[in-house]
Amino acid sequence: MSSSHKKDSVFTDSAAEQVYGDIIDLPRPVSRTHPPMPMLNRAAQFAPFAALTGYDAAVEETARLTEEEVYLDESEITALNEKLARIEAALPNPSAVQITYFRPDERKSGGSYETVTGTVRTIDRITQCLHMESGERIPLARLIAIKED
Repeated sequence: MSSSHKKDSVFTDSAAEQVYGDIIDLPRPVSRTHPPMPMLNRAAQFAPFAALTGYDAAVEETARLTEEEVYLDESEITALNEKLARIEAALPNPSAVQITYFRPDERKSGGSYETVTGTVRTIDRITQCLHMESGERIPLARLIAIKED
């Protein structure tokens, strides 16, 4: 090896140069039978994967907050019943109302409070549901507040 070739060498350690000096500066071998893998495929083989399928969803579900249901006292229930009676009496020509109710969560304890604005189509005393013109069904037992316009 010439002295200029030694300067360009990757290794500076003399022991490494002695062992690999004859091959260290050679070009990378290229196969005649196997074409080189495209860079996109090379990168894909090192892409992260989900070792625990569904773990992220489980963590998100656990972190999702729900509210506890508030139960009304007798005077609040009486006031709601009076408003429901007024709405029911005016049903051929209903007016717009704003209804707040508790919606239980389907996957964990607690739930959320929803507010719906619209007109009441019917109050079904058999199924104990309030039917809105929008198609939403609200259980009467879950009502928290009714604001009449």
